[in-house]
Formats: sequence, C-alpha cells, structure tokens
Amino acid sequence: MAERIVELSTQSLANGGSAVGRHENRAVFVRGALPGEAVRARVVKDKGSYWHADLVEVLEASPHRRPSLCPIAEKHGSGCCDLAFLDPEAARSLKGRVVSEQLAKLGGVEWEGEAEALGAPTGWRTRVRLAVDESGRAGFRRYHSDELTHELQCPQPAPGSLDGLERRRFPVGAEILVAVDDEQTRHVQLADRKRGRRNLAGSGHAVQRVGDRAWRLPVRAFWQPHREAARRYAALVAQWTGDLPEADRSGSVAWDLYGGAGLFASVLAQAVGPTGRVFTVDSAGASSRAAVESLADLRHVEVLSGSTEKILPDLPRAQVAVVDPPRSGAGRAVVAALAGTDRIIHVGCETAAFSRDVGLYVEHGYTVREIRVFDAFPLTHHVECFALLER
Repeated sequence: MAERIVELSTQSLANGGSAVGRHENRAVFVRGALPGEAVRARVVKDKGSYWHADLVEVLEASPHRRPSLCPIAEKHGSGCCDLAFLDPEAARSLKGRVVSEQLAKLGGVEWEGEAEALGAPTGWRTRVRLAVDESGRAGFRRYHSDELTHELQCPQPAPGSLDGLERRRFPVGAEILVAVDDEQTRHVQLADRKRGRRNLAGSGHAVQRVGDRAWRLPVRAFWQPHREAARRYAALVAQWTGDLPEADRSGSVAWDLYGGAGLFASVLAQAVGPTGRVFTVDSAGASSRAAVESLADLRHVEVLSGSTEKILPDLPRAQVAVVDPPRSGAGRAVVAALAGTDRIIHVGCETAAFSRDVGLYVEHGYTVREIRVFDAFPLTHHVECFALLER
C-alpha cells in the first residue's frame, strides 16, 4: 500500500502496548505513542475497520513520556522494551487499566486496580535468549522481524549477564541461552541444531531458591524470568490456599496444572498436608525431571509428564487447583474439566487470554474472589495476572 501519514490524538492504551486514537472514524493503533498525545503516524497495516501504525513524530507529548531507558529499542528497533519511554509508575497504572478493560470486555468481570511492582524497572531479567544470524553474531530480534540488532545494551537483563557475547562468533542459526541463578552463577549455553548443546559458562543447570527449597534445573527449562517473581507468586498462592480447614485436609487433592518445575506444587503440598495428594502436570520433559528431583522429599506429590488436556480427565477430583497455562490460555475444554474444583487459582501472562478464561469460569458458576496483577515485565506492556475463583 502507498505510504500514508496521519495526524491524530490518542486516548487509551490497548492490550499489546499501542496507543489508540481515531482517524476518519477508524481506530488506529499507534506503536510508540502514549495515551493523551497528538502524533503523526505511518500506517503499516490496513485491517479494514482499523489500522496499525508506527509513530513518526510526537506533536504534543504525554506528561508521562520519558527519555527511553532502552537504547536498542529506541535506536535499533529491537522488540525487547516497547514501553521503555513511559514513566514506570504511570506504566503500572495504565497496565491495570488495560487489564480492567479486557476483563470487562472478554470476561464480563468488573475489576479496578494497577499492576504491582516487583522491584526496580531495570536489571530484573535473569533469563535471556539470543538468536544468531548469518554473520555468526548474537543479538536481539527487531520488532516483528527475523533481523537482529547486535547491540546488547538492553536494560532488562541482570547486570553482567550478557558481558562478552557481542564480541564472540557462534554457529549460524544457533541460540544462546543465558541464565543468572539465585547463587549468582552465570550460565551461558549454546544450542545448535547440528552440534547439540554446549556450555560456554556455568554448568547449564541453574539453582533457584524459594523459601527453604532449591530447584536445580536446565537453563532451557522454564523458570520465571523476573528475579523476584517466583518468590512473590509462591507467597500469594500460599496466602490463597493457607486457610484450608484442617478437617478438610485429610485426603484432599490438589492439582498444579502446566506446573513446570513444580514451584506451586511445593506450596500446594503444604496446603493439603502429608495426608493429601498433589498432582503436578507439565508437557516439558526438562521441567518435569527438575520437579521429580526437587520435590523428591514430598512423597504426597506426584509428577506427571505429558499434555494437561490429556492427563486431566484421569486425575482424581481436586479440592484446589493452580492453573498456569501458556500465553494462549487454558481454553473452554480445560476450564470445563476443572468445573468440579472448589477453589481455583488461575494465572495468565497474556491479558486477553486470561480474561477469556476468567469469563469461562464465571459461566461455570465460579465467583471471582480476588484478582492481583503484577508488573513482572517492566519496560514492556506485559503483566502477570492471578485470579482466585471459588464455587
């Protein structure tokens, strides 16, 4: 399509991080703009009833606009930090508003609040994945592109975690996995389709600690990327399951679905006590093996490796469940299979999918007791949402 430049004023922040305005009775989603700004924008995609556009110039700036904290997003088009130019406190308020709008629109649920900070907006990321291009250099992908920027000065990663990687050359098409664990050990692993995996620094097995329990898991296995997230989330799940009556614990069953390395399973094991049973399910073999090793002392926890959708029908009925699905959400079939559970803690890292799932629970007769939203991915539009649901 021929280049089209439009001028418009923006009113709100959409799920996905773009500011929304209108031009000729058409919604325009402007990447790089903030609510309350007058901007010039280049239309990059015509979807008929709405357009996607990129910011060209800010004519009237929001009072919350700041110099970008991420040089590679601002100058080199990296997709890492799409809101690095927004004041962090204002970002938490706007993110809360986005969650509120999505819950109302897609879930039929009223909620007001803001995203809660987990710590400083920089230096929080302990897991990084870099791609390697035809030049053999590692880098971050540009926004919606296979092209890389080889500048690695993103403010998200833990200090020092990417040191030296800019100067090295790697096999074309490989990936570089970087993790800084709770022992402050830096692990760098080369993942090459032809040559397999090779550790460039560290053992390739990160040690993560929550409370008095330690997990030792491969850097390729999932762990929360924010250095404070696992501890804060475990504490919230403990709070929401800590009031199970003692009389109900004998023989109680808990499910930890899409459970990864078993972080929430360890909390549920305390909630139901040694006379109860906990089933933690995940399809990733590396995560399940880490759960088996890390939870070996909890004999009432059973680790099941496989598809949650396939395993769920064969599990004994649960009194409480934690459900932490992938970005696409749990979906109608899984929510229906959960409908006999007394108490559900549902987790979501994609706001629209989370809101749809919450709405499905409501359709099955659940009441939303509480919702918490965490600013677990500072400098980006992403959040982590938790819902407590009961029948």
